[in-house]
Amino acid sequence: MPLKRRGPLQLVQREVDDVKRQVESLEKNVKSSSGSKEEAFHRCQELRASAEKTLKTLQKLTKADELAPVGNYDQRKLEEERRLQNILERLVTLSLELSPPGPSTQAGNVSKGDTDNNSDDDNSDDFEEDINGDGKDDGDVRTSEKPPSQSAPQIYTVLSDFKAEQDGDLSVQRGEVLKIIKKTADGWWLAQDTKGNRGVVPKTFLKIGSGVDDEHDEDDEDEEEDDDEDEDEEDDELQQSEQEEEEDEDQTDDGNKSKASNWSAVRKALTEIDTTDVLSAMGAIPSGFRPSTLSKLLAEEGERYRGSHYIQPQLSQSQLSFKDLFLDPDTGKVRARQVRICVCFSLWSCKTIPTPGVGVQVLSRHIRLCAFDGTQVLSNIHTVRASYTSKSPKTWSFSPRMTSILPTVLDGDCFLRCNSLSPDIGILFELGVTFLRNSTGERGDLSCGWAFLKLADDSGNPLPHRTYEIPVNGGTPYEKDVMLEAPLSRRSPGGVFQHMLHARRQPKLIVKLKSTNNRTRTQLSLLPDTLLHCLSCFHLLVLHRQLLADTLLMDRPTMQNADIICSPILSTFPVLLDQTDLLDALRSAWLEAETNMSRAQKRDLSYLKQEFSKVYMSSVYFLLHSPSLPSYRWADPPSEEQRARVIYTTLEALKNNQQTTSQSGTPAVFFNSSHSHLAFDIQELTFDLLCVTR
Repeated sequence: MPLKRRGPLQLVQREVDDVKRQVESLEKNVKSSSGSKEEAFHRCQELRASAEKTLKTLQKLTKADELAPVGNYDQRKLEEERRLQNILERLVTLSLELSPPGPSTQAGNVSKGDTDNNSDDDNSDDFEEDINGDGKDDGDVRTSEKPPSQSAPQIYTVLSDFKAEQDGDLSVQRGEVLKIIKKTADGWWLAQDTKGNRGVVPKTFLKIGSGVDDEHDEDDEDEEEDDDEDEDEEDDELQQSEQEEEEDEDQTDDGNKSKASNWSAVRKALTEIDTTDVLSAMGAIPSGFRPSTLSKLLAEEGERYRGSHYIQPQLSQSQLSFKDLFLDPDTGKVRARQVRICVCFSLWSCKTIPTPGVGVQVLSRHIRLCAFDGTQVLSNIHTVRASYTSKSPKTWSFSPRMTSILPTVLDGDCFLRCNSLSPDIGILFELGVTFLRNSTGERGDLSCGWAFLKLADDSGNPLPHRTYEIPVNGGTPYEKDVMLEAPLSRRSPGGVFQHMLHARRQPKLIVKLKSTNNRTRTQLSLLPDTLLHCLSCFHLLVLHRQLLADTLLMDRPTMQNADIICSPILSTFPVLLDQTDLLDALRSAWLEAETNMSRAQKRDLSYLKQEFSKVYMSSVYFLLHSPSLPSYRWADPPSEEQRARVIYTTLEALKNNQQTTSQSGTPAVFFNSSHSHLAFDIQELTFDLLCVTR
């Protein structure tokens, strides 16, 4: 009988066991003082390189690489990663003990792969005397932040490169591991690297622990080429895994989506060096701020997480009919569909949200929200912009009072429909800002924390309709126990009054789950099975849904016919969900048309569809092809103001033209010489069923 082949994960487990045994043997030899320290230090470096190589191999493994099914694969892989991290920490500590304390580095003589160990001994001695002296000789001597008993050596990792500026500073590279010898109150800590060089480093460039960075963990130039090849392989495998996840999700139903998480985009946000990392190292933003996870998904995943994607019909498993779009043969209306989750809620306010530093200009404060089950996003990502006052910049509010209609982007009243069967489904709220860095002019999206409201209790019952105060956490939704902002005092509150004050200072998001009337529930049941959007726009979405059903289920010759359909409304309406100012223009025009209707006309579905088509063609459709309308750009005040002026003036001109000619929704407006428009494109009228269906 042939021997059973071991899977990749089992082979890695054997390698980890082997490295662990060698590390334990080395530690015993060091304690017993058997052999020279140079040989032990050399052996320690070899084991460290072997452990890092094994960790990289482990991180590349996927469940698809296994020869046979493996139970609890993710948990076993995580346990092995923790074992390797523990081994690496032991090796770093051991190498720091074995390396002799060398002289302090000088400014400008340290590069990434080479450190000059032949600096002046006199400067080294003078520096050590200043650090270890009693502090009476010089006014610049740094005072200890903690008593000697609390200043034991600790292992820290460098967050960003730091180049020595004067004698006594220690030049370090990102990802380098340091042993902190002494902490001082002014923020400059005495540190020692793995080669024995000592010097002071700013504490804002350090984080506790010895995490391994895949991109900046090499010491020799000869190994850089191999590292580049490994990183290229990792990128290729990451792209392949993302493509496989997308294919799997396209082949499964909406209620039985795959369990693959959105960790790929989050991992890029956490590992790549961007403006957020620089600002965090400078201390310009709070420690709990991160690059925006949901903004990353919107930018990198294309149309997959936009509302324009979710309002399109979804094909059934046979690809011959629709899964979520049906007509009632008796009434000719869209058939209502009940889903597992259908809630309406209101965003009230956010309290005690830290503000970014003075080095950035905030262009927008907003909340991005979506359906979430702890591992993956289950719906489109909807954005609501917050307002604030200069007197209380840490308090965000929503749905401000206005004389005209409330813009969609400011409306905090939302609804969520989702048919996922996950027991952990809830609403993810990511507080964010779009900022502009003053020094470089670089734009970016920053997460100011996140909150999660689970929509069912442990028994599976829906949450009652009331107001909830949800704590806001720092980091990303995939990080746990990260504080949004470091407390001013490290002492824990002692008395009851102190506990109350401490609880009031914690960042919170206030959300209200509210009930709806029968008419609203009936209208919401006509919408797609999965959608999160503004509650004030659902009547427009229902009319679009009805026109979509008429075109696809009644007007086509056969259900198997997939020819291109001539429908300007169906081809351009999804664009409005991504350009909310145009959606507001349609709301305003339709509201004015409804005021002139009688009760009987409002109940007549055929009349409503006819009037909706006229209003759409004479307002939004014309604006979409106006050359004076700038391109839509999020959080760009000059562009938003210019678009608002163009929309207002164009709608007023069209209204006056309709009053003089007594015609609305006719093609004559496009032939009027006083109104300019873009050159005609056939895509304005074509609705391609095969391209837009999900």
